[in-house]
Amino acid sequence: MPLSYSVKVPMAVGSIPQEELEQRVVVTPEQCVIDGKDFYLRGRIPVPVEGLEEPFIWGVWAEVSPKNFIRTNELWNVEGRENEPPFPAWLQTEIFPYGDTMNLEVRVHTQRVGRRPHFEIVDEDHPLAIEQRNGILMERVQEIAETILHREELRGRGMLGE
Repeated sequence: MPLSYSVKVPMAVGSIPQEELEQRVVVTPEQCVIDGKDFYLRGRIPVPVEGLEEPFIWGVWAEVSPKNFIRTNELWNVEGRENEPPFPAWLQTEIFPYGDTMNLEVRVHTQRVGRRPHFEIVDEDHPLAIEQRNGILMERVQEIAETILHREELRGRGMLGE
């Protein structure tokens, strides 16, 4: 059973016409810039799973300020960068098992070189924040997998938009 789900680009990329993507979007596996003014980092929302050492991972994107994007790039290959203080960002990925997650505030926790940042949900009452804090059971992992599979089946039949 999968213990992670991720998306390749921030939601905002989907609103850009296909013929404009090449000139407006710069995307790498870790960063994205749209129109030279909207900055995104790819990160992980870890959720502890009872009985497992490894957490369940949501691979997501968050929009960051130009200042924090520049700072992140300055430290990209610097040992000890994980000692940087967390900084704010706003989730730019729809995580549909949790309702509305777009623009949900997160704290970005920089990890050691070679590791994606961890995103901590700021709104303590949001269902995703509760699960991130308290953890989930394997039954919840199964439920998430079934929900995602069902959604993909509907999309494949043309019953859901992209």
